[in-house]
Amino acid sequence: MRPVPLSVVLALCGLLLSGCAGTPQPQSSIPPPPVYPPPPDEARFIFERTLLYSDDVETYTTLQRFQQYATGSTRKLHGMAKPFDVTTYRGRVYVSDSVQRDILLFDIPGQRFKEIGIEEPGQLKKPLGITISAQGELYVADISLQRIMVYSQDGHFLRAIGDKDQLHRPSDVALSPDGNRLYVVDTGGIETQDHRIQVYDSHTGERLQRIGIRGSGDGEFNLPLQAAVSSTGNLYVVDGGNFRVQAFDADGHFQYSFGTVGRLPGQFARPKGIAIGPQDNIYVVDAAFGNVQLFNPKGQLLMVIGERGNAGTPGKYMLPAGINVGDDGRVYIVDQFFRKVDIYRPVNKKN
Repeated sequence: MRPVPLSVVLALCGLLLSGCAGTPQPQSSIPPPPVYPPPPDEARFIFERTLLYSDDVETYTTLQRFQQYATGSTRKLHGMAKPFDVTTYRGRVYVSDSVQRDILLFDIPGQRFKEIGIEEPGQLKKPLGITISAQGELYVADISLQRIMVYSQDGHFLRAIGDKDQLHRPSDVALSPDGNRLYVVDTGGIETQDHRIQVYDSHTGERLQRIGIRGSGDGEFNLPLQAAVSSTGNLYVVDGGNFRVQAFDADGHFQYSFGTVGRLPGQFARPKGIAIGPQDNIYVVDAAFGNVQLFNPKGQLLMVIGERGNAGTPGKYMLPAGINVGDDGRVYIVDQFFRKVDIYRPVNKKN
């Protein structure tokens, strides 16, 4: 066999090297953050981050890390067991957890995590809906205690509103724009006609008014679940058993309703959480659809955020519940199944 000429060997090496140099590099497996609405429509919201554990906001100093290394200890993560609702105040994210019987505070600017309502006075039993005033007072509807518990923004218990003689199954709370009127969703049950909204003076705890009875007519409710108030003082209530949202003025007079039972856009299958955003647009969570439908103040569908999914990746939901829209337009969505809070920011907002 003849030896291979050196020129041929060099040529083959050159081809191999050029082929290696031209081989495309593997691309990152991390998908881009989801945007809504998706292309080709102009995006309005982009996924920003997910809150799962205390570690998502807490930071550790060099000394703390050294102490852990020296002692062999590990960081203790605190997650969610069954989150229900969410509210925000100056970058702080408050999440109610009905199984852990507390409120979880994810203080993003302060880089700290804290539990609220875990000891007396002010120990919680089964917290559901929550809201916070412009002054930083946190209101918590506890369906087992049958009252509203009020805390400072840092979790110090202040007072309680209502009792078992007035409230049967309080599931959510909402405040008037001036913070003086507290609307409590009293969900009721199969054996009672007390499916209604109870109105209190948020400072004194005096009951001022009761709105609605059980039924399907205008201003009546069948298992109301959550409520929110617009900048003009209109009250919006998720009327779960009637598959609709009802709107009332500040004095409790019925204005209009929107939504019907069904599986088409703009309809509801299992409406649950509700929030009011900029321009008084209305965000409604549907636990069956696994998404949030966004309506204008007239009840006309504008867009959808999220979709049903079997994995807890961004924008995928199995059992969404509470929702909040911050003053800066950020949207916070709770999913009970995946035990998370997804955060979206408006596309025109960078930080």
